Amino acid sequence: MKIKDCLGISNAKLILGNEDYIFAGFSKDTRTINPGDTYVGIKGENFDGNNFFEEAFLKGADTCILEHIDLTLELKKKYAGKNIILVNNSLEFIMGAAERKREEIHVPVIAITGSVGKTSTKTIVADTLETKYNVLRTIGNENSQLGMSLRILNYSAEECVVLEMGMNQAGEIHKLTSIAKPDIAVITNIGTSHIGNLGSRENILKAKLEILDGLNGPIIINNDNDLLHNWANMNTDVKVITFGINNKSDYQATNISYDKQGSTYELNNEEISIPVIGDAFIYNSLTAFAVSDLLEVPHENVKKVLSKLQLEPHRMEFINSKEYTIIDDTYNASLDSISYSLDVLSKLAGRKIAVLGDILELGEYGEEIHRNIGKLILEKKIDVLVTVGPLAKFINEEAENLGFAKEHSIHFETNKEAITFLKKSVKANDIVLIKASHGMNFLEIVNSLNE
Repeated sequence: MKIKDCLGISNAKLILGNEDYIFAGFSKDTRTINPGDTYVGIKGENFDGNNFFEEAFLKGADTCILEHIDLTLELKKKYAGKNIILVNNSLEFIMGAAERKREEIHVPVIAITGSVGKTSTKTIVADTLETKYNVLRTIGNENSQLGMSLRILNYSAEECVVLEMGMNQAGEIHKLTSIAKPDIAVITNIGTSHIGNLGSRENILKAKLEILDGLNGPIIINNDNDLLHNWANMNTDVKVITFGINNKSDYQATNISYDKQGSTYELNNEEISIPVIGDAFIYNSLTAFAVSDLLEVPHENVKKVLSKLQLEPHRMEFINSKEYTIIDDTYNASLDSISYSLDVLSKLAGRKIAVLGDILELGEYGEEIHRNIGKLILEKKIDVLVTVGPLAKFINEEAENLGFAKEHSIHFETNKEAITFLKKSVKANDIVLIKASHGMNFLEIVNSLNE
């Protein structure tokens, strides 16, 4: 895509350089600039990326997209041969440019969203497709309007594109899908993440289903999720492919078993093994089989990818520390992800200790959701409950109200207090799950126990 193809987007004007120059890799971070790249100046809360354009040029960037610059005669001479594009709004420009770039991409585009499991599902699906195709994928957690748009702009003749879509407000998925125009969509589940912003799970469903606005093909959904299941039964407008464990589905896991080596199940009489424990990863793997069938990737390829599955850091990461085991699941938290994590904990041998902290961004639903976790403590037969945070105390209260032993239910105001208690209390062969929203900094507890 040439510079002249994007002039006019967000009032973009080329104030230095050649409009026939062909854009190369895009980056908003001068630390990741490669020679020939395009640097995008983004104004953040704490710093203004527009001020770092000279550092970007020094690193080898050929083009800078900026919202403001004092282009003196000295700078014109200094950067002769470079390109500077002035725009009203860098994000608006990047989104518009990505939408134009998408028009020239004629390979399958898969978009994945959901309350939990987006990143893990994206990774498994992309790894599977990569056994047959050259794949462009979302890197890390770049699932925002800026991150996804930059990923599309970095497309360069790959044979398949796998994109993750995140949101915390209504209308955001609509913008993402209008840019990406996916050929296949996936919704992992509808939970309670961002319910404080959206008001109800039904509104979260509506926001996630915005992915249909740009979809040009089938949608793959979790048929065990109550809201998705009900929606699929009423839907008549789009082809739906289902996966599940409990409800009859197009891709249904049966005869599930767990051991220290991981999870095993059957899919249409095929035995599937995954070296991690828990229903969450079975759901993720079923998605990979569904996508692989649509894009003619053999099941053997999927099984090879699953056999080498490694979790991303701080997502159900098992750490064998001294004589006990830590499960580091501190990346983030929601009611659904805590339920999955407690389910895994319940299946392991040893004294089961759940160290849980506040789930943030729940608004008026904070107490209700944390009380729901209290119910899970009994259902999953947890032995010891340790909590930190003003909302997490409701986990203890509800668990105790339902009969959980008070002497095994401990609440602290700070991580430091919890660390002191755990260091004195954890015994050999204990399994310690540590989980809370990222803002609770529970990685501090993991690192202290792992010293």
